Amino acid sequence: MTWGLLAAWALHDAEELATMPGWARRARPRLERRLPGVPWERLDVSRAHATVAIGLMGGAVAALAAAGARTGGRSPAFQAALAAFGLHGVAHLAQAAVTGGYTPGAVTSPLVVIPFTVWARRRLRAAGVEAPRGGALTAGAVAAVPLLLAGVHAAAHALTRPRPGSSRRR
Repeated sequence: MTWGLLAAWALHDAEELATMPGWARRARPRLERRLPGVPWERLDVSRAHATVAIGLMGGAVAALAAAGARTGGRSPAFQAALAAFGLHGVAHLAQAAVTGGYTPGAVTSPLVVIPFTVWARRRLRAAGVEAPRGGALTAGAVAAVPLLLAGVHAAAHALTRPRPGSSRRR
């Protein structure tokens, strides 16, 4: 079950890799009508950027799944990752609702992300592994996700931006 996090993440991020590059540019007229003032042009990423960001995130998810496997799902880091993954799926659905249309990741969120998270949580509970009480885990996961996403996107930007004198295109 713990390695299932990596498998579910891979399915979800395959959708994001297929749809993220150019999505903001293609959806921009609808997005600007719906939410004027948001700098949509900043959300338009190249295929190289998306690939690098997803690869970096994959490394983090693999490490978290491994921590879960080593501890029978008891690792606080794995537990936080599982909570964050489920919340991430809910966020995709909220994004689609707010923007009034498809957003990258919105298809696999209700089909893979949320069902996997619910299933994994139930499997852990059945095995006697309870989620920590008090909401600290969920709060930590909520705080960690934007930081991790910002980090992988910043690294992807640094690794894929055109270098002076380079003819490489976005």
